[in-house]
Amino acid sequence: MKIYLDPGHGGSDPGAAGNGLQEKNVTLAIALRINDILLKEYANAETRLSRMTDKTVSLQERTDDANSWGADLFVSIHTNAFDGTAYGYEDYIYSGLSDESVTALYQRIIHQEVIKLNGLRDRGMKKANFHVLRETAMPAILTENGFIDHAGDSAKMKSAAWIEQTARGHVNGIAVCLGLTKNDTSLYKVTMDGGQIGAYQEKDDVLNVISSNWDSFQTAEIVKG
Repeated sequence: MKIYLDPGHGGSDPGAAGNGLQEKNVTLAIALRINDILLKEYANAETRLSRMTDKTVSLQERTDDANSWGADLFVSIHTNAFDGTAYGYEDYIYSGLSDESVTALYQRIIHQEVIKLNGLRDRGMKKANFHVLRETAMPAILTENGFIDHAGDSAKMKSAAWIEQTARGHVNGIAVCLGLTKNDTSLYKVTMDGGQIGAYQEKDDVLNVISSNWDSFQTAEIVKG
């Protein structure tokens, strides 16, 4: 599946600014992390970015590139600004689409997954006549990841952990929308008193089995492989 990632603004167009931050840098950080996760963790994900550095790219260039590549999904990443008092996360699809469209379904999925992880106020799902939503030939969503001129939201944007969580939310939504499959992952093999009792994919499962058998073993070993 082809995912086109569009970090908003760049180069001579810094986008919104506030609290020592520029939108073009925040959006690029999120997009690059989304790209890394998709390529490393999913077997059937192919990506392209409108920019991978701080360079100027026109709106027409972005949509033309995505259309000619034949992307299955276009995700444009932005931050918001108003007057320093507004805050939270919202996302947009093209205003000419119905609530029953595939794009609207994708918006609901991605919105839900991002909100789970980004720690921002939920400002809802919206529609707009933005160029990148109107001129794309595939489902397209534009995410507004907080208000850069709001003290609370911008403080989050300065955190590498927040960038990671926001990227993860986007990836989780994209994966559900496009039916992405995870790469084979290593298992955690648990041995107690010299005998293997199981192999688990999730760390929480390892912790649960250790905890539930806490009083019944002298030594435990966890081997990832």
